[in-house]
Amino acid sequence: MIYRRIVKPLTDRILALLGLVALAPFLVLLWIAIAVRMGTPVLFRQTRIGLMDRPFEFVKFRTMTDARNGRGELLPDAERLTALGQFLRSTSLDEFPQLWNVVKGDMSLVGPRPLLPEYLPRYSAEQRRRHHAMPGITGWAQVNGRNGLPWEDKFRHDVWYVDNCTAGLDLRILMMTVLAVFRRRGISQQGQATALPFMGSPAGKDSSQEGGT
Repeated sequence: MIYRRIVKPLTDRILALLGLVALAPFLVLLWIAIAVRMGTPVLFRQTRIGLMDRPFEFVKFRTMTDARNGRGELLPDAERLTALGQFLRSTSLDEFPQLWNVVKGDMSLVGPRPLLPEYLPRYSAEQRRRHHAMPGITGWAQVNGRNGLPWEDKFRHDVWYVDNCTAGLDLRILMMTVLAVFRRRGISQQGQATALPFMGSPAGKDSSQEGGT
């Protein structure tokens, strides 16, 4: 399909590069604020899984400190998440560095969110089809509940997007993302500072139903 293979990647890179240039002064201010309030490094880097199971280095602004207990172990997320970090998460400002991932060709503006390598053996065959699309900064699951959704529902939305990706759907998702950011809903799972890790789906759980609404 011409849109998925040529038009979408080229458009993504152009828009991401323009976004980085336009937002540069604001990103510098965020960089300084994070360095002052949480220290360095300012960027959080982590290996994530992209298109066709390929790993890449994912970046975002850090939102938590490196506070540890007396045994040298990191404290729970809720204790390390700062007020500034919570603000960055709730407004999705922590995601802005991923525009560089888009410019590099590791990510798209729209697609399933890139997840951790250790999740690969936990997916069902149907859930793993989410990697048949380039991972995105935002996606169909993000505008339909974000981290407030159970993992199975997020994966169902991701697979639905893989099967239904068009220019019109991508534009719709981008517009819905703006609204979702202003509403600040689904930032984390109920009662959690961050999303719980995916440990695998219950046996027999079907994630292949349509994720559209």
